[in-house]
Amino acid sequence: MSVMSHLSDIIIPMLIFFIVGYGYVSRVKVYESFLEGAKSGLKIVVDIVPTLIGLMMAVGMLRASGFFDMLGGLLGPLTEKVGLPAQLMPLLIVKMFSSSAATGLVLDIFKTSGPDSYAGMLTSILMSCTETVFYTMSVYFLAAKVTKTRYTLTGALLATLAGTVASVVLAGWMG
Repeated sequence: MSVMSHLSDIIIPMLIFFIVGYGYVSRVKVYESFLEGAKSGLKIVVDIVPTLIGLMMAVGMLRASGFFDMLGGLLGPLTEKVGLPAQLMPLLIVKMFSSSAATGLVLDIFKTSGPDSYAGMLTSILMSCTETVFYTMSVYFLAAKVTKTRYTLTGALLATLAGTVASVVLAGWMG
């Protein structure tokens, strides 16, 4: 075990030295290339920040207004028949917009139901089987300047549905 522990401590520095060494041998100006990449990354961040702020504000407003709780109450009777508790509906919706906001809901579910309950187990599995669809699409498409998304949203929502179904099956099987 000691060898693996020490190996993991030196992997990243070795990788950095390898990249710098390979660049030097290839006669690439490594530091200048690094600075150019950092400038490009900063420009992308500046382009993305307004979208992030808008998404975070919208999720915060919907959560504070009680909209997600109302939606969970409306859809809950239908979803509970298939093993998806009503209290998880806001989590599923928020997760499509913001993973950090969803984490706040996860903590609320853990406080009310407990992490070892069916709802807690399902929550944990859902967080790893679903994606922040709208966040990912807005941020990455904006950064890559993609304008024609075609079937991306449909595919992402179908993948989220598949992840949700898989989560319910796994949580039912484990619980």
